[in-house]
Amino acid sequence: MEPAILVITLACGLLVSRINLPPLIGYLAAGFVLYIMGIQSDSLPLLNALASLGVTLLLFAIGLKLDIRSLFKAEVWAGSGLHLLLSILLFVPLLKILGVIGLSQITSLGVEQLTLLAFALSFSSTVFAVKVLEDKGDMQTLYGRVAIGILIMQDIFAVLFLTISKGNFPSPWALALLLLPLVKPLIYRAFDRVGHGELLVLFGLVMALVVGAWLFESVGLKPDLGALVIGILLAGHAKASELAKSLFYFKELFLVAFFLTIGLNGLPSASDILLALLLALLIPLKILLFIWLLTRFKLRSRTAMLSAFNLGNFSEFGLIVAAVAAAKGWLPAHWLVIIAVALSISFLLAAPLNALVGKVYQRFQKKLVRLERKPLHPEDRPIPIGNPRFLILGMGRIGSGAYDELKNRFGGEILGIEHKQELVDFHRQHGRNVVKGDAADTDFWEKLDRAPNLELVLLAMPYHAGNLFAVQQLKKLDYQGKISAIIQYGEDAQSLKELGVHSVYNLYEAAGAGFVDHVATELLPLASSADDVPAA
Repeated sequence: MEPAILVITLACGLLVSRINLPPLIGYLAAGFVLYIMGIQSDSLPLLNALASLGVTLLLFAIGLKLDIRSLFKAEVWAGSGLHLLLSILLFVPLLKILGVIGLSQITSLGVEQLTLLAFALSFSSTVFAVKVLEDKGDMQTLYGRVAIGILIMQDIFAVLFLTISKGNFPSPWALALLLLPLVKPLIYRAFDRVGHGELLVLFGLVMALVVGAWLFESVGLKPDLGALVIGILLAGHAKASELAKSLFYFKELFLVAFFLTIGLNGLPSASDILLALLLALLIPLKILLFIWLLTRFKLRSRTAMLSAFNLGNFSEFGLIVAAVAAAKGWLPAHWLVIIAVALSISFLLAAPLNALVGKVYQRFQKKLVRLERKPLHPEDRPIPIGNPRFLILGMGRIGSGAYDELKNRFGGEILGIEHKQELVDFHRQHGRNVVKGDAADTDFWEKLDRAPNLELVLLAMPYHAGNLFAVQQLKKLDYQGKISAIIQYGEDAQSLKELGVHSVYNLYEAAGAGFVDHVATELLPLASSADDVPAA
């Protein structure tokens, strides 16, 4: 049956992709199809192991990209905590009403069980949210960082519950994990020496699955928490982003197994589906509650709405909480199937909602703006850029070199845009006019002040998709000046020129020409001079 599992999963993923929905919805559907064919989760231990690895690598990848300081921001720790509390206070009475009107699955539940259900339903899906953010390229946007921070706080709440549910405390040796930062220099030294090939991948797997998951589990802590912590520990290394990319397809493939296992839990009855549909009605309440809370923390209504829609679903961790509760006898076992169906329905709703969030915001913008509180969050205020003549998007080595050359040749006001705060600080210390902003983020363009005398925009970002996006946004702003962009591959030039880019600069071709110029300048004149000396 193993070939059938692969074929059906691929077919369902392709069919769903054809209607512009995330393939993960197809993987959920494939799980139900396979269950109808007589395949059950218990008969596939390898699939369950891969699913567990997928969640572990997901949290490890999140840690690699996470700035731990973001968890200490009020909108993250307080926003997640208040949302959890208010969700429970709101959901318990609503669930009780469903029991009163005659839904047999709820009628027999006590307040403690309803509270446990509300707790499970309050979580949002880390797997779904990260997948959507990665597909949209919005992981580093303000709304993306807020959403990820809240998800991690929710994951921590879930891990605390799972730890407490064991009925015992972690081993005293768990305190030794506080010493991990002391071995950080040794880990970084190994990180430096693994190179860029298969050793880098093996290093990442060892860090995630051994140093992270196994080590934490051995002292009585949740293995997924260990992967997250080790990812955060490695996040400051220069090769952290490269490691995340090298593990990307492992993580994606293993997460396919995770979504399959949800569908393989069993088929729901008609009444279970009806109840799951009613539970899905709680999702708009979750979204509205997130929007209200995040605007209380002075985020723009647009930022709050984008984060809220990203969090507007049920969670795989809620399913795990329900599974533990069912195993302990705290909830009837059939609730696991109901929550699995509700989770699937929430994904079906969340996918198109996230695609349409921009249009929804435009329709309700006037009402949503009234929720905003002044002064706005420091990271969510309009970006003042003055009145530059030249604008450089991306202040890495190429962008900073272009900045200096423009200054030497033309003078005038030049502005650089860079999304990494440490680079912004570095450039400012060296006298360059640089402001923080991410040109691959729609928020940046929404907050950007206009510059009427702008003549030239240089796109010096390392990713072709980011440069394409920036050109599209410039056109929406009716920018009439010149645009130039860097490319790494010849085939990228055509798509940029079709959008109106006036010149492209191929880094590899230019590097070869520059190398010859350097050699000619440094060596050939000397050689010529030597040749010109007459023989004695």
